[in-house]
Amino acid sequence: MKLTLNKFHVQDIQFAEASSFCSGVLYINKAELAEYLMEDTNIRSVDFDIARPGESVRIVPIKDVVQPRFKQSGSGQVFPGFVGDVETVGNGETNVLEDCAVATSGKIVAFQEGIIDMSGPGAEFNSFSKMNILVPLIYPVEGLDKHTHEATVRIAGLKTAAYMAKTTLGLEPDEKEVFEHESILEMGQKYPHLPKVVYVDMVQCQGLMHDTYVYGLNVKGILSTMIGPLEVLDGAIISGNCAAPGHKNATIHHENNPIILDLLRRHGKELCFVGVLLSNESAMLKEKKRAAYYTSSLSQLLGVDGVIVSEEGGGNPETDLMFNCRLHENKGIKTVLVTDEYCGRDGASQGLADVTPEADAVVTNGNGNQFVVLPKMERVIGDIETVRIITGGNVDSIGEDGTVSVEIAAIMGSCCEMGYEHMTTRLR
Repeated sequence: MKLTLNKFHVQDIQFAEASSFCSGVLYINKAELAEYLMEDTNIRSVDFDIARPGESVRIVPIKDVVQPRFKQSGSGQVFPGFVGDVETVGNGETNVLEDCAVATSGKIVAFQEGIIDMSGPGAEFNSFSKMNILVPLIYPVEGLDKHTHEATVRIAGLKTAAYMAKTTLGLEPDEKEVFEHESILEMGQKYPHLPKVVYVDMVQCQGLMHDTYVYGLNVKGILSTMIGPLEVLDGAIISGNCAAPGHKNATIHHENNPIILDLLRRHGKELCFVGVLLSNESAMLKEKKRAAYYTSSLSQLLGVDGVIVSEEGGGNPETDLMFNCRLHENKGIKTVLVTDEYCGRDGASQGLADVTPEADAVVTNGNGNQFVVLPKMERVIGDIETVRIITGGNVDSIGEDGTVSVEIAAIMGSCCEMGYEHMTTRLR
């Protein structure tokens, strides 16, 4: 399978009478985009705002962050099951808007939504502050239940991202990156002497709006399964999570999963990247065991020498993480874990809710309890009062001087357990 990412670097977003992309500027027709989104009758009203790098702007609450993409050629369409049909993706050419994102906001869905600051100390905790961001402010019809509200906002964000990237169809990209990934049989023939590695991507599926979708299907209740890495890069995995913003995997993280990208770039040179296993994170102990046993059995069937396991969320998912570690190691498969920690504001407490002696190779992505004071911003997109109820904030988080005092768990993606952000560990 071969996937080409056609990359268009966005230097600015502006509202205009017609949507187009020209000389690094993305022009958006607000009325046309609003009409498209309001085909969903669950949306009462929608507006849009723009946040640019370095501006004195705070966006809150944020449900999801999505990188705009649209397929130029190949089977299927980005975000299959939501924007496109459920046809297989991961091949052909896909147009990508670099340095650009959609951040869905508006009426808060649940308390686990986050903050993005475009400048100041908060901007250092995620790379979204370096992007040009279009913010759909989505307000649902009255009386909508929370699960339908979440789905409405999620799909609106995906449709917005596809709409934006569609403006580049037929244009010459600024750069291209080509990825190729063979069948398992071909890999065995081409790279017989390279160590075989699989990536275990643990995904939230606990219900209560802690959900992940693959080809539009909620993965809750399915057995661990294998997916091609190029499918993931082409938008096959979507975040439906209202989990803690600091360490939930937003859709943009799946689209740019750094573990997958690093493994693909080393594939056929330093290692043989066999593929991706999706391992469910349930709230039930029996389901945790089932997922870990089945995942480790799949790894053994594939004959891999090593696995990288990344967690999503924290607390009880650490049991899933340690089950995966123990069972893989007991099968003779070397295992590296990727997680974050919640070890108190002073960093002195135990950072993980569960551990196992086999976990002797662990990458951390920061302490979600780290405390920061964010300065007042000149402009807030959304509703600043939601800071008082989101994860990492409290009723006293907003100071009389306009400062915001929170744990970095409140900042979108600050401790991303894929190693997407600054607070991670890399082998030099």
